[in-house]
Amino acid sequence: MNAAVPSREKGFAEFIVLIAMMMSLVALSIDTMLPALPAIINDLDVTKPNSGQLVLSTLFLGMSAGQIVYGPISDTIGRKPAISIGFGIFIAGTLLCLNATTFSAMLGGRFLQGLGAAAPRIITLALVRDKYEGAEMARIMSFVMTIFILVPILAPFTGQVIMSIAGWRGIFAGFLFMATGILCWFLWRQPETLISEKRHPFSLGRIQQSLREIISNPQSMVYTLTSGLIFGAFLGYLNTAQQIFQDQYATGEMFPVYFGMLALPFGMATLLNSKLVRHVSLQRIVALAMTGIALLSTIFLLPLLFSHGQPPFWAILAYLAPIFFAIGILFGNLNALAMEPLGHIAGTGAATVGSLSTLIGMITGTTIGQFYNGTLFPLVYGFLACTLLSLLITQIRK
Repeated sequence: MNAAVPSREKGFAEFIVLIAMMMSLVALSIDTMLPALPAIINDLDVTKPNSGQLVLSTLFLGMSAGQIVYGPISDTIGRKPAISIGFGIFIAGTLLCLNATTFSAMLGGRFLQGLGAAAPRIITLALVRDKYEGAEMARIMSFVMTIFILVPILAPFTGQVIMSIAGWRGIFAGFLFMATGILCWFLWRQPETLISEKRHPFSLGRIQQSLREIISNPQSMVYTLTSGLIFGAFLGYLNTAQQIFQDQYATGEMFPVYFGMLALPFGMATLLNSKLVRHVSLQRIVALAMTGIALLSTIFLLPLLFSHGQPPFWAILAYLAPIFFAIGILFGNLNALAMEPLGHIAGTGAATVGSLSTLIGMITGTTIGQFYNGTLFPLVYGFLACTLLSLLITQIRK
């Protein structure tokens, strides 16, 4: 009897790590690339520095396109085949990026990477839901998120190390090795979780119905828009982080360290939020977090104006740390509020909400990033405008 317990725990731990690695594919594909952006635009003869941001944004465009279809596909053919298709597309995109000789080919490869990475990002949630429910599922997702939080802390440093050894193409070789390894591990060790009796025929009508319900439901639409705007402000930071830290503030090889430091408040908020929601309503938490971002950004405009957009480095760190704590609180809660009226179409609803919010975020974040002019004005105005607009939208609903 006792001998069986370690075996079960070993399998449980393996499942947690596998799920976390699959869900981390998107974050790794973004954060590991950050130190490589200057080398990529230089080698591919890109003349506009802000164009390098498209290496990040294009991946999210692919993700937006993929999220809306992978859920229904996995309900039809099963979780393993759908996830395998996604990994195959991601690997194809990685190969295209690895061998890219033009910027257009690079962006095409990144779109395919996003399109493929959407599968493990979305379907793994359904896979966990197939196996567990209630408190046990919450426990598993807490373990997964604990591992997931380490990715933005470690990924830029990993990318910089690979860059120093093998150049930026070495990072894509790393993606290829990682994706192939995870896929083999998944196919070998993870059984199918969706039995044939619970599968449904693929239907574009179900996707259209989900889209109509979200658009016609005030709560779902408001919080999908808000989620997209907040994600867009955060993507504006991701798009410009390398330029701000390395070009504007000349942090050099310390960039991954500062980027990782600022990821800590985000991770802390994610862990704290599960306890906070037991005592305070989601709507109040969301309103307080967005108000906090708007107030901090308004206050920060004063030193920004006096310094002509070039405040001391410590000031930008002091500004961004609480901003990211608030965003860490917002991400999960906004998604939960958008999904609250969609319990009867949870699978396709989650995919549609994710797709729409990612598309809105990609457009917003790319716009903010393209306004970068060597100062912090575009980033701070981006945070302020997105949160004020989000607050206005949620107030109009009331």
